[in-house]
Amino acid sequence: MSTSQTPSAPFTELVNLASRLLGAGVVATNEDTFADAENLLVAKPAEFRPHTFGHKGQIMDGWESRRRRGAGAEQPHPTDEDHDWAVVRLGVAGRIRGVIVDTAHFTGNYPESGSVQGASVPGHPSVEELAAAEWTDLVPRTALRGDTAHEFEVADATRYTHVRLNIWPDGGVARLRVYGEVLPDPRDLDGLSFDLAAQEYGGVAEAASDRYFSSPHNLNAPGRASVMGEGWETRRRRDKANDWVQIALAGGGEVLAAEVDTSHFVANAPGWADLWGYDASTGGDPATDPDGWFELLPRTRLQPDTRHRLRLAAGRPVTHVRFNVYPDGGVARLRLVGRLTEAGRAALALRWFDALPPAEAAAALTEAGLTAAEAAALAAARPLAGPAAATAAVAALQPADGPDGAETTRRAAAVWRLLGV
Repeated sequence: MSTSQTPSAPFTELVNLASRLLGAGVVATNEDTFADAENLLVAKPAEFRPHTFGHKGQIMDGWESRRRRGAGAEQPHPTDEDHDWAVVRLGVAGRIRGVIVDTAHFTGNYPESGSVQGASVPGHPSVEELAAAEWTDLVPRTALRGDTAHEFEVADATRYTHVRLNIWPDGGVARLRVYGEVLPDPRDLDGLSFDLAAQEYGGVAEAASDRYFSSPHNLNAPGRASVMGEGWETRRRRDKANDWVQIALAGGGEVLAAEVDTSHFVANAPGWADLWGYDASTGGDPATDPDGWFELLPRTRLQPDTRHRLRLAAGRPVTHVRFNVYPDGGVARLRLVGRLTEAGRAALALRWFDALPPAEAAAALTEAGLTAAEAAALAAARPLAGPAAATAAVAALQPADGPDGAETTRRAAAVWRLLGV
């Protein structure tokens, strides 16, 4: 049996940045004659139907390139550097923590080796612009096996927008998964109310009481569930407790409304639900501080197969939300619409800024109002662990200010505009 069905690495609990639901896509490949490179991003596990042939041979559920040949009769084999590749635009930019290169069902036609590279190219780059970008090795060239899910941890702390899968010399890969932390550009969120729990903005279901039938990560997935299996469902409880999911929000914010969607759960929806909040911005830990939680939504009756839209009283900011269901059951989606607080926006901006490649960080500072030299110096001073570190780094910029303080005022305004500190 293929080990591709049972990924075990801790990073698989993070968001799949290469999910089609989030907007990922294969934007270029040099070769996919036997099977389309777009299959790499299909959500469901790869399937194999033996003796199912098309015009180009056995139909494979993955990406498969043609067999490479050498330069001529005297050199019939490809060189050691000849390889095929596919470029994937991530659905959301982020810090990559792990990659799965899955060769499920490719047994006599898998690549000998492979690598994964990352690039950060803001905006909507063309194929030519991506080809000219600076690519960084995330997973170095590594030997691959057939019918195997290869799990690779990634230590690079940079925010990337694209990845490139390289295979030597040719062959097939069924699926590519790219797990990591979503890091949205905070400038895109300024002045907006949005779903603070959503994966596309950085929300993560980081703990749950039960995931027997389906994953709690489905709760904050994009779009609406099309079937019951695309929601979160627990086993039937035989005790007097209840089930729950804890979600780390995209940033510290004020939750203004909730949507609890039990669509498709007809005979197994929870009877009631409530919401509790926690503010970890002062250094507390929601996992070890039960007294720090406070109520956002009192226990509320739920109906099966229904989208419940619930307004919440504006109040204390939260960084985490605990969603309790009573006593058990299934929920398709949870939406928590709100807005970032000033402190939440600043914390998000610092995480984003620290992860940018140096040139992008400097460009963002220049656009905000620093000189090129000041921007380069502040970008080089990263990481900025918090507002105090950012303020100190700005104060150290040269040249020193004059008696009127004009330079200090200009620099402070520029950094406030970009980072909110």
